[in-house]
Amino acid sequence: MIPRVRTDAVLAGLDPEQRTAVTAPAGPVCILAGAGTGKTRAITHRVAYRTLTGEVSPRHVLAVTFTARAAAEMRARLGALGATGVQARTFHAAALRQVRYFAPRLLEGRQMPELLESKARMVGLAAARAGVRADRTGARDLASEIEWAKSSLVEPSEYAVAATKALREPPHEPAKVAEVFAAYETLKRRQGVIDFEDMLRAAVWGIEEHPDVAEEIRNQYRHFVVDEYQDVNPLQQRLLDAWLGGRDDLTVVGDASQTIYSFTGATASYLIDFPRLRRGAVVVRLVRDYRSTPQVVGLANAVIRQAQGSEARLRLELVGQRPPGAEPELKIFPDEAGEAIAVARRCRELIATGVPASEIAILFRTNAQSETYEEALAGAEVPYVVRGAERFFERPEIRQAVIALRAAVRSTPGETPLVQAVVEALAATGWSREQPPPGGAAREQWEALAALVALAEEYAKTPALVPIGVAGAVQRDVSLTAFNDELARRAEQQHAPTVEGVTLASLHSAKGLEWDAVFLVGLSDGTLPTTYAKTPEQLEEERRLLYVGVTRARQWLWLSYGQARSTGGRPRRPCRFLPQLERHSPTERAADRSRKPDRRRPQVSSCRVCGATLLAGADRKLGRCPTCPSDLDEDLLERFQTWRKNTADELKVPAYVVFTDATLVAMAERRPGTPAELLAIAGIGPRKLSQYGQQVFALVGGASPDEVSAEAMAKNFEN
Repeated sequence: MIPRVRTDAVLAGLDPEQRTAVTAPAGPVCILAGAGTGKTRAITHRVAYRTLTGEVSPRHVLAVTFTARAAAEMRARLGALGATGVQARTFHAAALRQVRYFAPRLLEGRQMPELLESKARMVGLAAARAGVRADRTGARDLASEIEWAKSSLVEPSEYAVAATKALREPPHEPAKVAEVFAAYETLKRRQGVIDFEDMLRAAVWGIEEHPDVAEEIRNQYRHFVVDEYQDVNPLQQRLLDAWLGGRDDLTVVGDASQTIYSFTGATASYLIDFPRLRRGAVVVRLVRDYRSTPQVVGLANAVIRQAQGSEARLRLELVGQRPPGAEPELKIFPDEAGEAIAVARRCRELIATGVPASEIAILFRTNAQSETYEEALAGAEVPYVVRGAERFFERPEIRQAVIALRAAVRSTPGETPLVQAVVEALAATGWSREQPPPGGAAREQWEALAALVALAEEYAKTPALVPIGVAGAVQRDVSLTAFNDELARRAEQQHAPTVEGVTLASLHSAKGLEWDAVFLVGLSDGTLPTTYAKTPEQLEEERRLLYVGVTRARQWLWLSYGQARSTGGRPRRPCRFLPQLERHSPTERAADRSRKPDRRRPQVSSCRVCGATLLAGADRKLGRCPTCPSDLDEDLLERFQTWRKNTADELKVPAYVVFTDATLVAMAERRPGTPAELLAIAGIGPRKLSQYGQQVFALVGGASPDEVSAEAMAKNFEN
């Protein structure tokens, strides 16, 4: 008999909702777990509790997740809880093990066919047979379409209709993609190989068509746990159903608000419909957030609260459990370069205060955005690591573009404007400035090259001057040769090896991770949400992507965007999913100036140090971000305080009626010398100017508090 103390230890430290999930009876259990609410803890403790009480045998449990890292973490936790012998694997690993084991029986003595590690090469051959031109990038996009189709249980003959219905944007006409799909399947059969989707299908076929295989597998695995259930695709769900064989001892855990992979075929519909499809299902909601501060949790709730669509039916209102922390910083900068420099500076400050660089992340919508931040971090001597993608200058298309730009120096007339020269050189690689091509990989490649053009536009406006010609004469060197030198300098800086550094990652690759400090950058409409999100469903997925980004932060959260790509560029609106930023878009500020002031609407000003838009009242009064360096004149502040006390005593009013503490600090920092400068301080209007303006100017000029008392000023005025 299992000692009670061991099961008590498994239940110790669980909150009431987690405990309900852990002790739920055998049968269908759906755990709706918000970000940071301890979902892995709940499911591993549930498995451990059931095995330690003797309800189930560890060897009869199969726990399935989506990444090898998550499966390894699950195995480690189960082992620490005493639940050894439980199988924790990814869908693909579990299917591969079963297909290999049963291959001799299913294939009449033959071993399992070789598994294709990558589809791209064979898809390229299939495209050629179908009369479709496809370079390496095009082959990747075609492979992605084939993966989506096979994961969605769509056959080649069904692809065109299914893709149109699903509003896919394939790299070629749907009928042509279907031809490539069919040719790919034929090539695989002739070469005797299978891909990962075939392997899952083989596992399903082995169970559905071979009763002896089904019986053996179902005798082995009787209790199932599925993590990240919102990411299951139709093929994986069919395999799960085959494993279950009509049984209902299934625990699933997921969060519909973190559904961000629908483009791969993943769907939250199985999670949403779980209680309806499985009679008597126990549904538990985990809402206590142990990861993030209440301030971060509050912003996450605000982002997802406006969500619509089927996934929104299961949204969770998280409740922060950590002590209060700093408010999320909302920043607006004149351009992307200023935004990146400010982010890099703040990263350096955090590291200087003891925050490990590996506990800081800069997250963006597309990988093409990384270059600006690689450059800024390198310039600030902050180490960094790019996650889930190559560094900008290591990408194949960028290397090819750099070669083309160097070659173009010899054939480009010297008077050709830089941006025109860059565009023409990139055209030689097949890039066009027109509408980006369909297909995810091709579009990402296009955006990376577009980022090079944006660099050229920024470089053409750079204030960096170099001496040329006659002595003393200077002008900007914005030739193609100089730009190539600039690219070489950037590449050299950004290729420095790092062991530990700030993480640069796309929002998609950040899923499942967390950091002490998170910078969400480039939050402008057109970037997030992307311009390619056109349907309500696509826009909602963009909202969920932002929600995932916000919930990665434990303690510090920074959200920002540049009002233009480069100085003087076309203005952009802030991300529509952030109401706090949306109220202060450039368009609305222009409209505000044409109507009477609304005292209910906070006035907008910029930090005099870094240029960021200030949203908090205290920050607007100081005229700077709280993290920007102060230039406080302590002697002047002391004189202001003494004068305020004297004035308040003479008028027989509380000191704050004259000026608040925050206003005194603001005046001691900004040292106003004219009426306009004093009125520029938030909270000071014409009345305060007329009452105390002369005294303030005199104190700033060096007068003592006694010299500027109300009585002394009155006598001076009379004389």
